[in-house]
Amino acid sequence: MDTDKYKMGWLIVAYDLPVVSKEERRRAVQFRDFLLDDGYLMIQYSVYARACVSFARQETHLARVRAHLPPEGSVRAFFVTRSQWERSTVIHGKPAREIPPEDMPEQILLW
Repeated sequence: MDTDKYKMGWLIVAYDLPVVSKEERRRAVQFRDFLLDDGYLMIQYSVYARACVSFARQETHLARVRAHLPPEGSVRAFFVTRSQWERSTVIHGKPAREIPPEDMPEQILLW
């Protein structure tokens, strides 16, 4: 795989987890807490984003997601470059108003 084309950007994780039983709800909360503890920001319900400085960091965080996903869960993960993220449109409320997308963190943890 040509990793030179990957630049600093955002790893997006969107997931579906069943929450019918008490145990399923507990596992869903644990997964959400894992994402927040691992540096993800909640973009929307069940959609989280994390800044990544390189392809290697992206792979590291994908491995962590795989390790923490409950067995009945479903995740879609994709990488968006910084320039793609900055061109996104965020629309809130009614009447609809646009706000700018989140900025990259000023300091990114490298460990």
